[in-house]
Amino acid sequence: MKIEGKKQIWKEYQKEIADDHYFYVRSCVRQNFFPGSEKTFLRILQEELHKDIYENAAHTTCSGIGYHSDIVPIATTMTMIARQFALMTEAGYENLATSCITSFGLYNEILETWHHFPEIEEKTREYLRTATNREFKKPANVAHASDIIYKNRQQIAEKAMYRLVNKDTGEPLRAVEHIGCHYARMFPSKGVGGAEYPYVLSGMIEEWGGEVIDYPERRHCCGFGFRQYLVMANRGFSIACSKKKFDSMEPYHPDLILTNCPGCPMFLDRWQYAISEMEGKTYGPNGQGIPVLTYEELAGLILGYDPWALGLQVHQVPVEPLLDKIGIPYDSKKKFSGINGEDLGKPAAPSVLKFYPEQ
Repeated sequence: MKIEGKKQIWKEYQKEIADDHYFYVRSCVRQNFFPGSEKTFLRILQEELHKDIYENAAHTTCSGIGYHSDIVPIATTMTMIARQFALMTEAGYENLATSCITSFGLYNEILETWHHFPEIEEKTREYLRTATNREFKKPANVAHASDIIYKNRQQIAEKAMYRLVNKDTGEPLRAVEHIGCHYARMFPSKGVGGAEYPYVLSGMIEEWGGEVIDYPERRHCCGFGFRQYLVMANRGFSIACSKKKFDSMEPYHPDLILTNCPGCPMFLDRWQYAISEMEGKTYGPNGQGIPVLTYEELAGLILGYDPWALGLQVHQVPVEPLLDKIGIPYDSKKKFSGINGEDLGKPAAPSVLKFYPEQ
């Protein structure tokens, strides 16, 4: 195929990402799993990229987990999301930036539904007026937060203090990227690279000096799957999904796993600990695991942010082996210190997975 033809085909896998002036909606679960990620995203946009990004403390969950678990009716979900749009409209913004992949997929699903069934949109507007006396304009642009970091990956690279390169060997670090299922599988045109060739995380890795590792189960689900985890009796399916991915990537010796979904980093991190306790199995060298990072955490690291200010101490799989490879300094004594230097105490070490350097 001629290069011009390839470029034309690739254009179909691109998406429009607003350049500035974002109304930011947080994730209801990310703040509990990895609380430093959203704060880091805002810091990067405001302090490094000098973007206008606004959030309203009155915004609520999109109800996505409840909706996908058949607990919250679609009419209720639409009304809750309409209220988010109303808050955005009242604040004078039209570019929506979402932290959560589930929210991102749900916003696009609802906007697509309203496009094809305007009578449902009008009914939702009626519900919103009755409940809150609010009106809204639909967003002009909907971007996931990882889209925005991807769009600005070159500017971040220009400001970076570190590269995804092994400081001892000079070789690129080997990174596995994991895309959240709701990012582009439902509506391929809404994600960079679509569902077939998602590039939103790969583009960051390559721009920041790393090597993207392909492996057989690259597009396999992390195991969250809502009912797979929310229903306790189904959790065996959840951990089995993650194990299938770990077993598949292990021969390629990845240095890190990069994710863009609230649930994916939590499960790919926590299940490594669980598998080590259940089977005595670890997936990194010398009893270590494979560090799992969010795209905000990785961007923050290469920009030189303190690892503990990023919240990396709440990860079940320690990140120190990755920091050592890159050459990022850290103070082990401050890992479990509070904001004012208060000693919060060390958590108990796992039985198998190495959690402290002295293990």
